[in-house]
Amino acid sequence: MRNAAARGWIVVAALSAGFSIAIGAFAAHGIDISTPAGARAREWLHTGSQYEMIHALAILAVVALAYGGRIGGRTALAAQWLFLIGSVLFPGALYALAFGGPKWFGAVAPIGGTAFIAGWVVVCIAALRQRGA
Repeated sequence: MRNAAARGWIVVAALSAGFSIAIGAFAAHGIDISTPAGARAREWLHTGSQYEMIHALAILAVVALAYGGRIGGRTALAAQWLFLIGSVLFPGALYALAFGGPKWFGAVAPIGGTAFIAGWVVVCIAALRQRGA
């Protein structure tokens, strides 16, 4: 992985991680949970921020693996894109629902979850293909 590409993915991961912390903090301190809707919104924000943080860290891990030559560049790129797409769609759908977005956002979350799973499958395949590890 070239330095510029690695730097770009590190920036993406850092922004995603920072955003997940902001959303998590808002969920903990900015949502009135005295109503069922508030409690549900808090849970959606909490879940979304957890998944976003985990996958921001996953992007960083793939950068490290690719930079160290443990995962090929195309494989790393596929995993990173899948983690990013998942991070936009899964937590994004939950954030939208929490802030009163249309209920059809609930159907978007599984697409993001599928992207997360596919990203992990790509990492698994890359590990299985690694020779002389």
